[in-house]
Amino acid sequence: MTPAPRTGYDEMTAADGGVRPHYAAYARWLAQQPPQRMAAWREEAEMIFRRVGITFAVYGDKDEDGAGTERLIPFDLIPRVIPAHEWQLLQRGLVQRVTALNRFIHDIYHGQEILRAGVVPREQVERNAQFRPEMVGVDVPMGVYAHIAGIDIVRAPIPGGAGEAQYYVLEDNLRVPSGVSYMLEDRNMMMRLFPELLRDHRVAPVAHYPDLLLETLRAVAPSHTAEPTVVVMTPGIYNSAYFEHAFLAQQMGVELVEGQDLFVRDGFVYMRTTRGPQRVDVIYRRIDDDFLDPLAFRPDSTLGCAGLLDAYRRGNVTLCNAIGTGVADDKSLYPYVPKMIEFYLGESPILANVPTYLGRDPQDLAYILDHLPELVVKEVHGAGGYGMLVGPAATAAEIEHFRAALRARPEHYIAQPTLSLSTCPTYVEQGIAPRHIDLRPFVLSGKTVQMVPGGLTRVALREGSLVVNSSQGGGTKDTWVLEA
Repeated sequence: MTPAPRTGYDEMTAADGGVRPHYAAYARWLAQQPPQRMAAWREEAEMIFRRVGITFAVYGDKDEDGAGTERLIPFDLIPRVIPAHEWQLLQRGLVQRVTALNRFIHDIYHGQEILRAGVVPREQVERNAQFRPEMVGVDVPMGVYAHIAGIDIVRAPIPGGAGEAQYYVLEDNLRVPSGVSYMLEDRNMMMRLFPELLRDHRVAPVAHYPDLLLETLRAVAPSHTAEPTVVVMTPGIYNSAYFEHAFLAQQMGVELVEGQDLFVRDGFVYMRTTRGPQRVDVIYRRIDDDFLDPLAFRPDSTLGCAGLLDAYRRGNVTLCNAIGTGVADDKSLYPYVPKMIEFYLGESPILANVPTYLGRDPQDLAYILDHLPELVVKEVHGAGGYGMLVGPAATAAEIEHFRAALRARPEHYIAQPTLSLSTCPTYVEQGIAPRHIDLRPFVLSGKTVQMVPGGLTRVALREGSLVVNSSQGGGTKDTWVLEA
């Protein structure tokens, strides 16, 4: 196979063409595998994923009966490998960042010290669609709001860094972050296909994530119970991440419930069971705030439980993640996270942000409009790769469409430089070729902040694409963190 031209930072291969030390043993093994064997392994993986039902629903993509279609998230056989010292740096940075974000959320619903100090503009918080006045003054167990956080990490070349690259935080996902089931199933698949490789490389395990998640959820239960009942609350089978909801409930050994399975009586939440009502203490909810309680938020919601907010405000049930957490993962507040770290922790950020321009700032807006073909423009409330412009890959018509949208509602957008995301060798139809990747570690906050080594590596399977989201044709890889 003729290697593709080098662009940006390659996770396996250095600029001089040599294999990076942490990939050396794997690269030797990979070079010995004939194409037909790789193809057979890929077919086997796809067959198993289909049999298990590891799919996601695609909104707006309907079959002939008008139902949402189910797709497999493509799985790549070639892992992303991270050496121990790099993971240690990432882990320290993630603990620092999530700790500061939790402090920020508590502060804005209590003393608002960061707003009074002028570090974060007050209007950016209080006019934010995700800010919930109902949470002002409400105390939550241990002051933890984002119990489960998915932090998107990318690696990109340092400007003028002679081929060197660094990690950046691209996004903070604090509402209902998804994808951890794919991290776990990708590892299960690799252990099924290549058990000797994981053993010989001393890859750090991730299978204990459900145990850590359950430990985290139990730790933040209301103080009135010594043996808390935990449930996973799902919108139902038509949700794009329903497989994950069911998977995590099964792995933790807890009930998977919908809003209709719950009711509130005398300020407590109960679950309907065949043995009668059972009190619920902790709800790992995979439903957005707006749909949680028709008495408090959207009255037309059929997904939530009437009276849930009242029980929550009384401290009789814990919601994970907390109501109102989304204000901290809004893209318009992302640029202030380094200042949050300095303000609350008195530390310099370990992980850098991507430079970001705010549409609401007149100077930034002028720069964005002048440089649209060079920038990535995102809706502040957008997710899943939707509502986004990748300037270098956009048509003239798409650029003009975003120009008009920015002028009409500038506060709804941010812009960032088009980073050359690092690439990793990926097995595609044409053979092995570089494809752009990111990493989503899952950070759990309870009595402590902890995580399993690695996370979900997402890969943009289309050549040259920078969009890794599964809804936009992306796939996943297993992430190997090597033990020291």
